[in-house]
Parts: sequence; structure tokens; C-alpha cells
Amino acid sequence: MSNDPLLQPFQLKHLTLRNRIIVTSHEPAYPDEGMPKERYRAYTVERAKGGVALTMTAGSAAVSKDSPPVFNNLLAYKDEIVPWIREMTDAVHEQGAAIMIQLTHLGRRTRWDKGDWLPVVAPSHHREAAHRAFPKKLEDWDIERIIKDFADAAERMKAGGMDGVELEAYGHLIDQFASPLTNELDGPYGGSLENRMRFCLDVFTAIRKRVGEDFILGVRYTADECLPGGTDKAEGMEISKRLRDSGLIDYLNVIRGHIDTDPGLTDVIPIQGMASAPHLDFAGEVRAATKFPTFHAAKIQDVATARHAIAAGKVDMIGMTRAHMTDPHIVRKIMEKREEDIRPCVGANYCLDRIYQGGMAFCVHNAATGREQTMPHVVSKAGTRRKIVIVGAGPAGLEAARVAAERGHEVVVFEAANNPGGQIRLTAQSERRREMIGIVDWRMSQCEKHGVSFHFNTWADTDTIVAENPDVVVIATGGLPHTEVLSKGNELVVSSWDIISGDVKPGTNVLIFDDAGDHAGLQAAEFIARTGAKVEIMTPDRAFAPEVMAMNLVPYMRSLQKLDVTFTVTFRLESVEKNGNQIIAHVGSDYGGVSKQRVVDQIVVNHGTVPLDELYFELKPLSRNLGETSYDQLLAGEAQSVTRNAEGKFQLFRIGDAVAARNTHAAIYDGLRLAKDL
Repeated sequence: MSNDPLLQPFQLKHLTLRNRIIVTSHEPAYPDEGMPKERYRAYTVERAKGGVALTMTAGSAAVSKDSPPVFNNLLAYKDEIVPWIREMTDAVHEQGAAIMIQLTHLGRRTRWDKGDWLPVVAPSHHREAAHRAFPKKLEDWDIERIIKDFADAAERMKAGGMDGVELEAYGHLIDQFASPLTNELDGPYGGSLENRMRFCLDVFTAIRKRVGEDFILGVRYTADECLPGGTDKAEGMEISKRLRDSGLIDYLNVIRGHIDTDPGLTDVIPIQGMASAPHLDFAGEVRAATKFPTFHAAKIQDVATARHAIAAGKVDMIGMTRAHMTDPHIVRKIMEKREEDIRPCVGANYCLDRIYQGGMAFCVHNAATGREQTMPHVVSKAGTRRKIVIVGAGPAGLEAARVAAERGHEVVVFEAANNPGGQIRLTAQSERRREMIGIVDWRMSQCEKHGVSFHFNTWADTDTIVAENPDVVVIATGGLPHTEVLSKGNELVVSSWDIISGDVKPGTNVLIFDDAGDHAGLQAAEFIARTGAKVEIMTPDRAFAPEVMAMNLVPYMRSLQKLDVTFTVTFRLESVEKNGNQIIAHVGSDYGGVSKQRVVDQIVVNHGTVPLDELYFELKPLSRNLGETSYDQLLAGEAQSVTRNAEGKFQLFRIGDAVAARNTHAAIYDGLRLAKDL
């Protein structure tokens, strides 16, 4: 038996959990027509293989037709879900893990123009800012119907082999009943705390009658909304005790905060640059006050923090949810005393921001997450050892090097800079985004572990590459800022990279023209504004920084608004000209009929990158495949076998921004997808 607090079993009613680490409920948006089919099952089972004690799936599986998912959630109100659930639960149980599912009615936290176009319902007519729908105030028959829907859904989940059900309260319908801010009902379900809690307890009563005692029931709820007029800490503690005393549930899963706005959501689920484990001590207070099994998760991204949570008695089970999206094998690596091999969650929140924009959840630096059917979390050895030469040690090159080395190949990397990381090293210059360097550091440690040879401060040319006598050459040289986007005066502008790197001193009155819409534009704005300069961010789009996405935008806005940065949308910088010590910016609009001017002393352009691809095109005629990648073979997971030049001595590929400007995840996916079959 291990002495590690994280590896101790925990008895939850009749269920023995094999350690103290859980994956809390979250929706990766992988369902197929509302069902947890192959992709969903593979993702869930991988975490069970990795050793987690309990995986909770389906953040917010819908129990009613008037709770339409705002992104791709499971539809627990359909009978056809039962066999799909059974396949998943059987597969998870085979790996020794327990599995639960989260059920919800979204209440006002959805839209009427989703699903079947039924009215949104809530205990008041107040809309939620995030989803904007004005709800119908619930009637008695709505309440009766929804209570039955919860019980029906729970019964389906038990039939599907789940070990239990967790109700999602915070921000959803149950919490909308409990909070005085959102409950304006009269009678038995409104007014006093007892009345406001009645809906939650009636739901649990109905469920318990259906599923019996040998089924775990829990609730994820807020014990402090952190909102004036809302559920405060004192009332939250009383709610916690009443939930315990109801005799209906088996554990509490504690949240602090509110999720009706992007800033509120981001405080509940913190991202990089924000404090780690900000609500852990609060969860510990709930556990101490209730002396009841308590779970918690909120930016517990490293093993040391998780271990502290258990050893200090803060909670009984600690959630490492986004951390398991980054590395599903955390527990196995702890057990094998390989904690240094755990791929770190860097808090980029690419996963959640994607689902809130209607996409699938993908980890910014584990391209196998969500692609378990086609991409490996554990790289297999190749049948034949080959020599792989990689040019560029940015995220694409480092991933290709790591994977090729784990395949057993001899790998040599050339990098022109004196450090690895490429654009990641640049973005990590911002204090808030310094955690991004973990993407680089982990890959470097893995590469060194597997014997990759690095040559820094080396500008590799054709002779350098040919002298290595490689079997495969991978060009991952990235790109350079593209600033020549104006009809006149391109020589007068600087790039966002120039500002972030410190190569160019910020001006005092600065116009940032940002039509890439990514982090670099906002990072440059923050660097400049912190000097006291006047800053305007202009974009031709109808929203600024769309590639940054909602939760990542929150810390920027908190900073930039305080610094009085101006945001101007739907206008395009067309040309600039010098006028003494000033620059005149000529501004138009894609909508037409507009001609304006700005007088500034510096113009920054953020327009992505252009590939640094000269070496690739020099090597192309010397290669066996003339640089061609067979997309059919790439997508089928087969080794590349194109031969277009029988005299060629090596295969040649390029990946990442050396192909076209994309993002970190795309670069890493390029590296994994190619190198896993070399």
C-alpha cells in the first residue's frame, strides 16, 4: 500500500473508490445526435485506463425537451441513450474505475431557438446575460413535469449501468430556484430558504424513489454566489447542511461563484494567469461545517495541489478535470513514480472556450484528447529505426521530435534561436500567459529523456541537412509577422511581435490594427497601455479578438478597460503616411462609404504570419516525395509512401506555421499526426 494521500481508497456509501482523484462532470461536446457513441466512449475510457477513481461524464446531460443544449450535450430524456450508456459504463468498469453522470435542467441558461423551440423556463422572467433568452416564469405543471423528467432520466442512467447521478445545480434551474436573485415565485417554491430549496429536494426525493438506496446521488452546487443579493456564504453553509440532513444524497460537490456572465464563469473555472485552487479553502470550510463527503474541482492542475487538498483534509475527493484532458494517465504515472512525465495543464482553456463557441473540446497541447480513436496517448515503437532531421524547435517541431523519438528513431533538431519554443516563448513574455512555457518545457524534458539531439543557434541550410544523411526531414520553421497589408506606408508600421519581444519601444499614442484577432494583438495592447500610452485597437471584424474566445478574453478586458484602451470594430486601416513626428492613418470600412483619419505616433499591425519556407523549397527537389503529403494516408493513420522522385534521398514534410498561420494546437496536431507513423 502506498502512503501517498492521493492513492488511498475512499468509501462512498457502498462504493469503494480506488484513490482520491476524480474527473468531475464536464461536456467535451463529443456526442453524436445526443448519444455517447464511439468518440465519447473512447475519450471516457482512456481516463479510466489512466487510473482515475471516478470519472463523471456529461456535464449537464439534458433531462427535458425544454432544456435544449447550448452546445453538444447528451440527451438524457431519450430512451435510446440507455444502450449507449451501458456500452460506456461497462468499458469504464472493466478498467476498474467508477462512473457517474451529471443531469440537469438548464432553466434560463439556454435559448428558445435551440432544439424544439420550446419556451425557456425559470422561476422568474429575468434573463441570463450569457444566453440572452427571456424565460417564461414556471407554472405548477412545469415544475411537476420537470421533477418527473429528472426521475425518468436518473432511472435511465441506472439502467445504463451508472454508479450514480450528480445533479448540476449551480447556474442551472435548481440554483435558479435556490437563489433569491432568480426566484420570484410565490407559494411552496418561492420566498423563504426552505421554499427555495424545495424544488431541489423534491427532485432528489423523486429520483431516490426510482433508483433505490444502492445508487450514489450527489449535487454540484454553489455555496456562495459572490453576487449582491444572491446566495451568500452564510446561506450557502445553511444550504449545505440542509442538503446533508435531507438523507437523500451521498456527497456535496462544492462551487463558489456564478456563471451567468463570462467574467463570472471564468472566476468559477479559472484560466492561466489566475490563482490556482482559488476555492479550495472554501470547499474545506464546507467540509468542516458539514462533516459530510465533499468533492471539489477548480484549477487543481498539478499533483502537488491535489495532494495538499487531500492531505490537509480540505476535501475527500479532488477533481483534476482539465488536467486529465491534458494527460489522462496522471494516476498511473503517480503510481509508477513518474510524476515528472505528467503532461502539465497550462490553463490555456482552449478546451472550454471551444465548446462555448460550438466546437469540440480539444486540449491546446495534447492533440490525442478527443481523438483517442485515431491518435495515441502512448506512442508505439516503430519497426525500423530511421534518422529524422527536424528544423525548428517551436511547438510543431518539438512535438514531431518527441513523438519520433518515442517511436525509437534517431532525431536531430536544428533551431536558429538560442532557446526552444518559437511563438510560445514569445507569448509567455506576458505575465498572465507565462504558464504556456510548460508546453515547451515538457516536450524538451521528454525529448532529452528519449535522446533527441538539439543544435541551437544554428541556421540550418541545405548543406547542413544533406550532411546529416537523413531518412526524413521535417520543416517546422514557423512563420514571421505579416505586416504588409496596407495600400501605402507598410514600412511605417511595426508588428505585435516587435512590441511583445521588446525589440521596439512602445509609442505614446498608438493605433493597433488587428485583423488576426488572436492573443498577440491584445498582448501588444496591454504591453503598450501599461506604459501609460493612449491605445486604440481597431478591427474590420464585428467583434474584436474572436480567436481569443470568451473565457480567455476576460482577464484581458479586466486589464485593458482599467487602462482605458479604446476598442473600435468594423473599421479597416487602409494606408498610412508620415507627417513630421506623427503618422496619419487613413481608415475605411468594408461596409463602404467611410473615410476617416487618425493621427498617432505608432501603428502596430497584427495580421498573423507568413511561412518561413525557403529551406523547404530548396530541399524539395532533393526529396523522394517532392514534399508531398498524402492526405489519404495521413488521415488513415498510415505511413507516408509517396515517391515522385526516385533519385531522392529522403522524405520531406513541413508542419505548423511553416505551412500556414494557424494556432498552437494545430501545430502540435501536425507534429503528432505525421510523426506517429514515421
